[in-house]
This record gives sequence, structure tokens and C-alpha cells, in this order.
Amino acid sequence: MSHRQLNQYGAAALSAIAASGIYVLVAMLARYAGFSFAHYPAGFIASVLFLIPGFPLIAGLFDLLQYQTVAAVSRLAYGIMILLVVAFGLSIVVELAGIDLSRQPPLELVYPLKLLLRAVASFVAGGAFAMLFNSPPRTILAAGALALGANSLRLVLNDMGMMLAPASFFAALAIGLVAVLVDTRFNVPRMAMIVAPTVIMMPGLYAFEMIVMFNRGKMLDALQASASCAFIVGALAMGLATARFFSNR
Repeated sequence: MSHRQLNQYGAAALSAIAASGIYVLVAMLARYAGFSFAHYPAGFIASVLFLIPGFPLIAGLFDLLQYQTVAAVSRLAYGIMILLVVAFGLSIVVELAGIDLSRQPPLELVYPLKLLLRAVASFVAGGAFAMLFNSPPRTILAAGALALGANSLRLVLNDMGMMLAPASFFAALAIGLVAVLVDTRFNVPRMAMIVAPTVIMMPGLYAFEMIVMFNRGKMLDALQASASCAFIVGALAMGLATARFFSNR
């Protein structure tokens, strides 16, 4: 649809309907075959996380820190509009399929296995997002490795009792520092290293929960999700901005 220059917002909404609808269809077929999806609501939300406009949101906050207000407002407005239309598509499938989005208890796994699965998922997600940004193979592998380290750090800090916002700050700070080092030593574009690992840490779950809960009239749950989303996004931007202090560019 983008290649045919169709409306970006309509394309995002239809993509959300397609992704979440396919997830629901696969889950129904698996149930008929005698299998059931554990943590069905989390998987349903995860099916559309690739549509999160992480780059415009982070770039908009960067622009605010640099007093480029016009550019910041434009990027933030674009990011919020994409979030709204994706949530609109998601809400259609939620209502048609009657999906309960209430939180499920975490899956019980031995901690070393949990760390390994997180590391694999972080590497694959970071590399996949780098591919979406048309990065060369070397940059894709570097972005995947950086996403593995930074996201694992964030989740381990959270496991140790730190809230997600400060944990996200330290993870983004690590991404920014490594990107500065790689840019200096190996002449790899800094933004190519920063964007993909940061995007996978965007709080898409909270963003979509916020909009769906507002739509259902659950104001307290929606406000809690919106506050968590805002603090985490802000912490990511502040971590990357702090890393810029160590570079003269």
C-alpha cells in the first residue's frame, strides 16, 4: 500500500486489522486442533507491535530537547496519529472477536532459560527492525547484538526491582554510548545503531492498552497505562540525550 502511495493512516489501520486478525484466526484453528495459546492477550497485542512509530516519537522528543519545537510537534503528532489508527484497527478485532485484554500471570520459567529466550528475542527483533530501515548486513548484526545487550540489561534491572522507566533510561544510555563508540571507531552511522535497538523497547503494550481501555471506559486502567507509556518513552529519550554529552557531534 505504501508503494502504491495510499494513505499512510489507512494502511496502518488495515495492517493492524490484518495482523491481529491473523493471530486470532491461527489461535482459533489451534484450539480446534486441540492446542491452546498460553497468554493469549499478550500475543494478541504483540502481533501489532511492529506498527509502533518508535522513531518519530523518539526523534520528536530529541527535537524538543534541542528547542526545535516545530519539527518536534510535527513528528509527535504523526506518531500519535499512527498510534491512534493502529489502535482503531486493533479495537475492531477486539470487539468482533470478544477478546479479553486483562493481564495474565507471567509464565513460570527457570531464570537462565528466561534470560536465554529474552536474548534471542531481542537479537531477532533488533535485527529485524534494522532490516526494515534498509540497513546493510553488518549494521543489522550490530544492531541485533546491541539490542540483545541493552534490552537484556533493562529486563534484568526490572527483575531486580527497578521500575521500567529508570531501567529503560540506563538501557538507552548504553545504546547511545555504544553507538558513539562504534561511530568513532568503525564509521558506522550513529542513527543506524540507535534506532532499531531503541524501537524494540518502546512501550507498545502500554500504548495500545491505554487507547483500548479509554475506548472501553476504563479510565483508571487507561490513565495508569498512559502514565507508564509516557514515563518509559521519556526515559528512553533522556538516556539517548545523555549519551550525546560524550560526543561533540
